[in-house]
Amino acid sequence: MIKKAALRQFLSGNPYPNGLTDGLFYREKMRAIHRVAPVETGGTGQVLEIGGGRSGLASILYPQADIVTLDIDPELGDHQPSWAKSTFICGDACSLPMDDDSFDIVTMFDVLEHIEDDRRAAQEALRVVRPGGYVLISTPEVNWHYPYFNVMKRHCPHESELMREWGHVRRGYRDPELAALFDRRPEKRATFINAATAFFHDISFSRIGRRRRKVLYALAAPVTFLGYLMHRPSTRGTETAFAWRK
Repeated sequence: MIKKAALRQFLSGNPYPNGLTDGLFYREKMRAIHRVAPVETGGTGQVLEIGGGRSGLASILYPQADIVTLDIDPELGDHQPSWAKSTFICGDACSLPMDDDSFDIVTMFDVLEHIEDDRRAAQEALRVVRPGGYVLISTPEVNWHYPYFNVMKRHCPHESELMREWGHVRRGYRDPELAALFDRRPEKRATFINAATAFFHDISFSRIGRRRRKVLYALAAPVTFLGYLMHRPSTRGTETAFAWRK
């Protein structure tokens, strides 16, 4: 039985530099994931991170777990972060090379929106997780619109450009769509990046120079950090983390 890291410890592993400015959006994502993740893995502590790429988030979330990272890109096996204490396997999320009921937890952080046959990927994740285990995912909210885009569009790439660059096959999901993929509603749900914190996100993805970024971060900091502190799992946000229990 393996326990998840304390919130402070988990957030300290934010892989983005400047975690309270450029990396605040990722810190928000990590906090939402921590909110839905079970305190203990149960079983033997086997965790599968699907589409882990270079993130290594499962290793930070469950630092004592036995983690397998699966990604369709074989080159990522040579580019795993130093903190990712995991075994890398090249494989397809729609046809997992694992036995039924093999893992205590399966994670799919920012993965489903990149997969054409997302229904099959969701069912495969459920197949390999043991009874009583969890599938954890994070994904964009399809109805979200960034409130400051009209102000920032001179400096930021359009979202459609980012979606193509990141390999999205869909913008994101509505809650009922995700429930249909997994044939049930999630046990837990938590959002991240709200209207008050979205401006920091825009700045971090902009083409604005570092000095001007620092000025904008300083000006927006009071509202941004108040929005961060007041954010609750049910607050409307640009992305959402979920937990399904098998």
